Amino acid sequence: MTEQISLLQENSSPTESSAPQQAQAAFAPLADRMRPRSLSEFFGQRHLLNDDSTLRAAIERQQLHSMVFWGPPGTGKTTLARMLAVQCDAAFISLSAVLCGVKDIRNAVDAAQKTHAADGRRTVLFVDEVHRFNKAQQDAFLPHIEDGTFYFVGATTENPSFALNNALLSRVRVYILKHLDTESIEQVLRRTLADTERGLGRLQITMSDQTISQLADAADGDARRSLVLLELASDIARVGDDGTRTINDASIAEVTRDTLRHFDRGGDIFYEQISALHKSVRGSDPDAALYWFCRMIDGGCDPHYIARRVVRMASEDIGNADPRALHLAMDAWQVFERLGSPEGELAIAQAIIYLACAAKSNAAYSAYGEAMSFVKESGNAEVPVHLRNAATGFMKDLGYGKDYQYDHSEADGLAESQTYFPDGMSPPGFYQPVPRGLEIQIAEKLAHLRERRR
Repeated sequence: MTEQISLLQENSSPTESSAPQQAQAAFAPLADRMRPRSLSEFFGQRHLLNDDSTLRAAIERQQLHSMVFWGPPGTGKTTLARMLAVQCDAAFISLSAVLCGVKDIRNAVDAAQKTHAADGRRTVLFVDEVHRFNKAQQDAFLPHIEDGTFYFVGATTENPSFALNNALLSRVRVYILKHLDTESIEQVLRRTLADTERGLGRLQITMSDQTISQLADAADGDARRSLVLLELASDIARVGDDGTRTINDASIAEVTRDTLRHFDRGGDIFYEQISALHKSVRGSDPDAALYWFCRMIDGGCDPHYIARRVVRMASEDIGNADPRALHLAMDAWQVFERLGSPEGELAIAQAIIYLACAAKSNAAYSAYGEAMSFVKESGNAEVPVHLRNAATGFMKDLGYGKDYQYDHSEADGLAESQTYFPDGMSPPGFYQPVPRGLEIQIAEKLAHLRERRR
């Protein structure tokens, strides 16, 4: 995969290029042509690029250091890496972790060493989707970061705490990029419409402020996506007699039809949204719970996954305060299995609303956790002889089941003096009903039984 390594020598102005590069640029997508070349063209990420920030100092003062950019697609990770190399007059080597392996890393190292030896220039090694590299591949960078062969710049959409080795993390600074706000997206669109060199200025496109805002909202915080949609809209725009193209609300509606919101299935956004759904149910806010449910469905989440999580919520956060919640959650899952999407999603929504409104109790969840911990710490205590089942005559001769009191034969169905824990073990009291829902009555009954046994 050596063809995936590109060594760019930016000795002069970033606008200068060779004839082949100019020809290639003419056919490049709009999003690639409009990639910012300086901080003045870069919109968004104000929290990283304020006047006193480390990253801004690295770019403006040519103070290179190894780093990782973590953020959603289209927020400027690759752009910042290229800008860093250009502003610092460094050679730029680009790798894609999707297509490259250790051999490609060795080739990149060789290229960096030759560049440094030839003219003493620093090298920026950019690795896109760095989380796709396994441990061995990530470890291959370590000695070369240490000896200064190159400055490592990684880009990832995954949480570096989980996706990157601790050894690599300890050698880089992590910068967190956020979704671009609507204002920043609008600035990107306006600059593109006005740019006659790389943008759409030569096409004489007209767009109202309302239409630009509509397109910015549809981009969902992704600058690249906004430019892809703008390019599509310009292609289908009506051309007037004077050659002017008009992009209106109908054009935007057409190019955004059937598109999905950002939802990285199995990634950070996935787990952030299911966490928000779970916490909204736990916090008894049905509207918020419905919002996050619809966000996940709109983003393409598998409803089966949500249905499984709803069943978990019914046990973890409601439990015996309202046992009907678990039945309703299971019924909703079964309804979805039979009806499919989108009809079955209504049943899941109904269950989510019920769970959010139901009385809450984590008593069963807490009791289970405490009991499991207690069992792991207390060892293998023997089952008391009176609780053992005498399945054979030999076992009966050993005393199995002797002195067992059959509760149904006792007054009020309770053998008051009988114990059920191993001999010598005091009842730990795992289950503590909360004063909500059905558990109010359960607590009263358990208190009455304990008093009788006492």
